[in-house]
Amino acid sequence: MFCPPNHTNVHVQTIEVDASMIDTNGHVNNIEYLKWMQMIAIAHSSTWKMDDLMKSQSGTWFARKHVIEYLSPVFLGDSIEAKTWIANVGRAKSTRRYVFCRDGQVMARGETDWVYVNITTGRPMRIPEVMKSFVCED
Repeated sequence: MFCPPNHTNVHVQTIEVDASMIDTNGHVNNIEYLKWMQMIAIAHSSTWKMDDLMKSQSGTWFARKHVIEYLSPVFLGDSIEAKTWIANVGRAKSTRRYVFCRDGQVMARGETDWVYVNITTGRPMRIPEVMKSFVCED
């Protein structure tokens, strides 16, 4: 579940852990990882300027399933390197993977199954071929 860090289609972003992310157990709240996954997925997609293509097709992405595996706690003041990539693309579904590291150690990893949907009908639609070119097979 790890795409090479030098692959051109891996998006990397640094997250600085602040007090708003900490729960009563003194570490990053589980929901923050989901927020981070959505944030870096959107940022990654924006690097390709896919918004115009999606708008022209009346398409958008809906999350179908999220999976997060927590390996070690993250604390206030930690600097996290978040990486994401598209692991595979089908007809209307795509799987995006994520890894969150502190000082080179994987703290958590996850994946989301996304479905490409027509905004008007709410039904899945074919993923454009150009989007398939961004896959980082791992």
